[in-house]
Amino acid sequence: MATKRQVFYSFHYKPDAWRASQVRNIGAIEGNKPAPDNDWETITKSGDDAIKKWINEQMKYRSCTIVLVGKETANRKWINYEIVKSWNDGMGVAGIYIHGLKNSQGYITEKGINPFDYITFKDGKKMSEVVKCYNPTGNDSKERYDWISKYISAIAEESVQIRNK
Repeated sequence: MATKRQVFYSFHYKPDAWRASQVRNIGAIEGNKPAPDNDWETITKSGDDAIKKWINEQMKYRSCTIVLVGKETANRKWINYEIVKSWNDGMGVAGIYIHGLKNSQGYITEKGINPFDYITFKDGKKMSEVVKCYNPTGNDSKERYDWISKYISAIAEESVQIRNK
């Protein structure tokens, strides 16, 4: 049996925390615990250095980062920081669109843009040409959740294999 991957989840906090918690609770892989709302407010009010320090601490001992892509995730300062840091630290990186999962009010949202389109390697190639971003199939929130639950371990594993190439 394969070992559970240690995963760092990257997501746009305010609009996607509920959807992200659904994915983290799948339990197929070992993920970082999110900062409770109060802690996150304190961290963000403490400035960029405090945010970087918190992110860096959360990423320790992780083998990959899964970006949970919502409607407004792409090209956000801290999402980009987490993606670049993950890649530069030799971690696997992948994305999973979560727009099809219901939020706390029971709503789904529009699909966001691939966040890896905004990051370019030194050779000019976009990260999206190397890193995969998965769009779960299904007709409703439950079917998409089931898809994520079924494939998230393989996605994490594949992201590490891609990074090691």
